[in-house]
Amino acid sequence: MSAVNASVQGLLGLLQLGQRVRAADSLEALGFVAVNETRAVLGYRQAALWREGAGISAVSGIPQVDRDAPYVQWLARLCRAIGPLPAPRVIEPVELPGLVAEEWSTWLPQHVLALPLPARGGSGPAAMLLLAREQVWSTEEVALAGELGAMLGHGLYALRPREAWWRHVLGLVRRRRAWWKLALGLLVVCLIPVRLSALAQAEVTPIDPFVVRAPLDGVIDRLAVVPNQAVKVGALLFNLDATTLRSRYDTARKAYETAQEEYRQSAQQAVTDDKSKLLMAERRGDLAQKAVDMAYTADQLARVQVKAEREGVAVFSDVNDWTGKAVVVGEKVLVLADPGKVELTGYLPVGDQINLAPGADVTFYPKASPFTAYHATIDTVAYRAAPTNEAVLAYRVKASFVAGEPLPRLGQMGTARLYAGRVPLIYYVLRRPLATLRQWLG
Repeated sequence: MSAVNASVQGLLGLLQLGQRVRAADSLEALGFVAVNETRAVLGYRQAALWREGAGISAVSGIPQVDRDAPYVQWLARLCRAIGPLPAPRVIEPVELPGLVAEEWSTWLPQHVLALPLPARGGSGPAAMLLLAREQVWSTEEVALAGELGAMLGHGLYALRPREAWWRHVLGLVRRRRAWWKLALGLLVVCLIPVRLSALAQAEVTPIDPFVVRAPLDGVIDRLAVVPNQAVKVGALLFNLDATTLRSRYDTARKAYETAQEEYRQSAQQAVTDDKSKLLMAERRGDLAQKAVDMAYTADQLARVQVKAEREGVAVFSDVNDWTGKAVVVGEKVLVLADPGKVELTGYLPVGDQINLAPGADVTFYPKASPFTAYHATIDTVAYRAAPTNEAVLAYRVKASFVAGEPLPRLGQMGTARLYAGRVPLIYYVLRRPLATLRQWLG
């Protein structure tokens, strides 16, 4: 009956000890509980806690362990001599090396129970709890000690110092088998074929646009359209300031009228005067010259109003950029484009150059809608790089959008991903660093 009461008392003590173990907030607090408060589960006279890498970390009856004390040093040798244990076991002096066995009676009672404190999954440093007393350890107590060791081992695992991830990786690498597995895995990953690609700034541009130019030198008086406005054939686009031309036309007309009157008078005099015949011929030539001058000025005056020669959308930046601006003959003012005929123009920087060929795939991501993508195929790639508006040396790439898919809006800006062939992943990752290194090393 007494043995049953002792077992019940041990189980109750184990439950109470579990609360104390969960309440411990450090390895030192848990070590104090392990060597002093486990008496509620198993009776003993002396206890010591040994942890791999830390040695004897707690001893019953003393608040702090002096590692230079002979007793502590002997306990450390004893734990190393016992070695790892799969389960709680009673230790006999005859099992130990000679020097450790000879000093046994000096430091410990006769009967010692060694409890391994296993970590979860077998990870973490090993630990052992030694319980010593004069009485023999019963089978029930040894079984109860197994539960006690598991509980304390779980507490040690929960409070263990967190190992840095790089130390864990380094530990795996140091193992020969893991090293070969890691090397093989890296080799397989490096040889995975991926599509070689590069990013380039791109813009949706019109196909075969009609360029509207200034018909003559002058100053733009007013633009009759706004950007992205649809216009019909014959619609007024802009007109030039006609003040100077009107003055020239009035002057030329008056000169023509004067020459016409002089010619009429000389023709009347030529009827009776032979000398007037010669003067009439001279004034006839002058009249013809004045007529040409007046016709030319009238033609220029008629051209100050520029009208659309085809339907399309007016493509230019801003009305205020052109109003009042002086232009020369042939200078581009705006473009008439068909919004249903667009293409993609990309600018691939020289540093990102890849081997592109007509027919290669392109994916366009507009800045206005980054979650929308448009697919296209490359038509032409410039053989020579040229500076862009941002002073970046780049190759101009022309691409046509896939037929049957929605077209982006004319003038949209964004980023184009240009695809070449497939290459190993290691080449894709090291392509830019190797190119830079080659520039330095030659």
